[in-house]
Amino acid sequence: MKFVDEATIEVVAGKGGNGVASFRREKFIPRGGPDGGDGGRGGTIFAVADRNINTLIDYRYARLHRAKNGENGRGSDQYGAAAPDITLRVPVGTIIHDAETGEVLFDLNQHEQKVVLAAGGQGGMGNIHFKSSVNRAPRQWTPGKEGEHRYLRMELKVLADVGLLGLPNAGKSTLITRISNAKPKIADYPFTTLHPNLGVVRTSPSRSFVVADIPGLIEGASEGAGLGHLFLRHLARTRVLLHLVDVSTPDPDADPVEQAVVDARAIVEELRRYDPELAAKPRWLVLNKLDMVPDPEDTKRRFLELYDWKGPVFGISGLSGEGTQDLIYALQDYLDAEREKEYLSQDQAEADYVAPDPRFDDKRSTADQRPAPRGDDE
Repeated sequence: MKFVDEATIEVVAGKGGNGVASFRREKFIPRGGPDGGDGGRGGTIFAVADRNINTLIDYRYARLHRAKNGENGRGSDQYGAAAPDITLRVPVGTIIHDAETGEVLFDLNQHEQKVVLAAGGQGGMGNIHFKSSVNRAPRQWTPGKEGEHRYLRMELKVLADVGLLGLPNAGKSTLITRISNAKPKIADYPFTTLHPNLGVVRTSPSRSFVVADIPGLIEGASEGAGLGHLFLRHLARTRVLLHLVDVSTPDPDADPVEQAVVDARAIVEELRRYDPELAAKPRWLVLNKLDMVPDPEDTKRRFLELYDWKGPVFGISGLSGEGTQDLIYALQDYLDAEREKEYLSQDQAEADYVAPDPRFDDKRSTADQRPAPRGDDE
């Protein structure tokens, strides 16, 4: 299936049905009074996040979504039927913008999270609501209200804990295949990966994390070169970036370590140009294809000296799997610690929350503020 991570749609909720002016007509009842029913509610359009969907391709071509109108009211106190609602199922991680203003309306980041995209119009009132002591035969009725009409832009940002970053052919797809259940296309040429791939890494029956592999970046990506810039948004929600660097080079005249340092700096520079916040995320260095160099330890030492790197670094071979176990267990421990920090901060925020005193709620009516009657006064 083709991967689509953006779509623009038009949603039109249903109009409410009209109320009706009708009067009871029965034998021997000359003044039966009004019996016009209300109109039915127009159909509402919802969006629901579904973890079983991974693309917005359904909305790339089906752009107009229109709900039906509610039925009109009828005589004999018959209310019009409400129109059926429409539910649009989208991938978890979908952000919905107002296409005209750019405002973020919804962020669907949980399975089965449900939001209203366009509310259906309320049904109009029949003349039974206008009867009074001075108006025994009202002819008033109200029309149904129009449903909401919106133009929306949907943007998918995949939800992953770890994002893989690197040049084309750095070995990202090989690594995600080695450590997870993902099966991306792998070949010996650049730009084999054409869209993001997600893989679940399980370190135990109860511990796991999600890895995202995006197309490789090249120099000039921040200005539109290559494919990677189209998918960098999918790394925005990750907790840590794995920067894969190929320390082997097919060029016999080039120093593989010096070339690897140049490549690593180019990736970081493109990341900074594209999004400084993304560049500021925690980043681990992964030196890949160490099985293809004569002296892996010397290669690693020279790279760190030239690159002047002080953060976490791992030497691996994605093809043979050497070093990958140490990497994934270190990632799992790091992610568990980050999640624990989030839980503690949430608990602290809840503990610090002070509920408003209802005595100072200005929104309450005067009647609500009167003391309740005593039992002997009732």
